[in-house]
Amino acid sequence: METTQMPSVETLMSRTVVDLNKEDKFLSHLPLDSSRIEGQGHYRLAKIYYDKADFEKAEEHFLESLKLTELPQDAFAIFKIYGFLIRIYSESLNEKEATNFIKLSHDLLNQTATILPSLNAEYFYNAAVVNTYMGDFSEAQKNFNQSYRKAQTENEPELMAKSLYAMATNAYQLRNFQETILHLNQLSELLNILKKGYLKGSMHLLWGNTLREMEEYSEALKHYDFAMKFLHSKRCWNMHNYILLNKGVALKKMGEFSKALLIFGIAQNSLDDEYFKRLQQLIMMEVEDVNDSSVDLYLDRHNRVIHEKVLGVIDFKHRFVLLEILFLLAQTPGTYYNKEDLAKMIWKDEYNPLIHDKLIYTSISRLRKLIEPKGIKRQYILRGKDGYTFNPRINARFHKENEVVKQKNIANIEISSPV
Repeated sequence: METTQMPSVETLMSRTVVDLNKEDKFLSHLPLDSSRIEGQGHYRLAKIYYDKADFEKAEEHFLESLKLTELPQDAFAIFKIYGFLIRIYSESLNEKEATNFIKLSHDLLNQTATILPSLNAEYFYNAAVVNTYMGDFSEAQKNFNQSYRKAQTENEPELMAKSLYAMATNAYQLRNFQETILHLNQLSELLNILKKGYLKGSMHLLWGNTLREMEEYSEALKHYDFAMKFLHSKRCWNMHNYILLNKGVALKKMGEFSKALLIFGIAQNSLDDEYFKRLQQLIMMEVEDVNDSSVDLYLDRHNRVIHEKVLGVIDFKHRFVLLEILFLLAQTPGTYYNKEDLAKMIWKDEYNPLIHDKLIYTSISRLRKLIEPKGIKRQYILRGKDGYTFNPRINARFHKENEVVKQKNIANIEISSPV
């Protein structure tokens, strides 16, 4: 990982107010006394450390910056600082602190609504972010839409971009992938004008994840590479290992288990496991899912592939009946299924020997040819007087479907989501 010499607070303080205000709106609408300049310095340093994935120092400077803010004039600046801190605490699985700042964000939202002369785009964006923290995705979507429309009216293209990204993320969480792609296409057009490298990186990461869920793996991998390219151009490292994780998941779903393990290993060896505890857990879960040399057969029903230790990846996408037979037998090794059982459980029919005898024999024969290595005595599917069974001595593992999605995610946000 690249190391960069960080500017001191004094260096940032010595820069002109004009330069600072061009880079960020933090307190930019107010006259700057020495404490406000110092607050900006801490804030800018915190963002640099955050991008470089040094969350310990980022947290320190965000908290120092927070001390130098005042209500009501700095409400939106405080929202941003809270947002960064919540992301840091969520990633480090510090639920207590994350929950504390979520509550503060909620309270601040209520305060802000009473002091603003009118509710602008930035207010609705922060309201939507708070809705997301609370898990109210439906209300969040309404507020992000409102933020986007008001940002158009108020000529705030950066806020328009952030709102589009948030709407795409919300649609992804609701598994509405077509809507996600629609918002990402709109965002891509806008970012061709704005030239926001970090947001482009986040956009391509989300795009890759969406295409992966749509089983368009080759296209997903292209977007992960685009994400890496844009983030490296910004010397931004806090999402680096998340891109590797998701790229590895795509390779795993393609059946490229060796490549996936290599990617997971690179990500695991290059992260700060004190502050990236959530990421560490996700990587370990994926490695555990595939990395077991004793496994004879790895079965992924969701993606309709299996991995046999000698034959490698076997595609079942157009062999639905054979896959159902395999899963039925493999889920209860040692249990015999006769022709009547198979007719009822696989074909949903009452057993008819004129129809099912040949059908069952042919299907089992085809299945064996697919999964049994040549020259090896039948080892997976055995036949006895009571029917067919899966060999109980075989070590089979089933893919932990959607396990990453179910993994606890404090505040329902990712490091990649803009603040």
